[in-house]
Amino acid sequence: MRRKAAHSISVPAFSGHVVVTLISSARPLFLPFQLRLRLFPDSAGPKRDMSTRVAVVTGGNKGIGLAIVRALCREFQGDVYLTARDVGRGQAAVASLSSEGLKSSFQQLDINDVDSISTAAAFFKEKYGGVDVLINNAAIAFKVADTTPFAVQAEETLKTNFFATRDVLTTFMPLIKAGGRVVNVSSFVSCRTLNQCSPELQQRFRSEDISEEELAGLMQRFVDKAKAGQHKQDGWPEMAYGVSKTGLTVLSMILARRLSKERPNDGILLNACCPGWVRTDMAGPNAPKSPEEGAVTPVYLALLPPGATEPHGKFVSEKEVQPW
Repeated sequence: MRRKAAHSISVPAFSGHVVVTLISSARPLFLPFQLRLRLFPDSAGPKRDMSTRVAVVTGGNKGIGLAIVRALCREFQGDVYLTARDVGRGQAAVASLSSEGLKSSFQQLDINDVDSISTAAAFFKEKYGGVDVLINNAAIAFKVADTTPFAVQAEETLKTNFFATRDVLTTFMPLIKAGGRVVNVSSFVSCRTLNQCSPELQQRFRSEDISEEELAGLMQRFVDKAKAGQHKQDGWPEMAYGVSKTGLTVLSMILARRLSKERPNDGILLNACCPGWVRTDMAGPNAPKSPEEGAVTPVYLALLPPGATEPHGKFVSEKEVQPW
């Protein structure tokens, strides 16, 4: 009977080394994951590439998000990830870009699912050691003619556009590398909505001492008052989408101030922006701007050059800082 060859490998253990003898055989070798990780580290997970820069776009499978990804594929020096809730649609968008000669990658990310957010964040941390550019574009809006009760519109819109986006930021902000750029796609409607709020609410939304917790409380208060049919009496306008984007703009300012305080030497810039009124499924076919035109300001903010110090914590439209 033919003797099987034996090979010994010394594996680092918690103290000292463990010698594992592998006997060659036609049968596949099954090893526990942790042991496989020690023996064959390259086979245990995604290959790490800490030196490559990476840009991540949420809601990237269509509309402004897809246009942002397309522009980054052409202009960003690094890997570009299109993320979306639906795997099929996301992969189809990547394939469409590939047919244009543009290289992007797909990572599933449903911003309304905290497990999905955590999984995506873990992937980028493992593969790239963090994220260089994060563009929060995913959002929803009810049509003007939609007959869904306003209470439902308020809850669903705030859930995605404010609270879910906040969850993404909470998870991803610690991963933003030095010199990173964070762009939150807001809307000019946020300014109009702000001006229609009560003087008390306007004062808080413009205050530099408003905390993230207070802001989240105000957003929840709007939802609760809308459910009770009391939002107007409480000083809120009848604009769920606008309130959600007001919240996102103010959140951007809060997080930018925090970055300046906690990571002053890292050169990270975080801004909110308005892409303009763009022809998308959300805004309709009569809008004056194409998705590519809508992508201009978000991409401008994402590609602010190394060493830039402004804009930071601002609301930007047409590549210009707007008053708040």
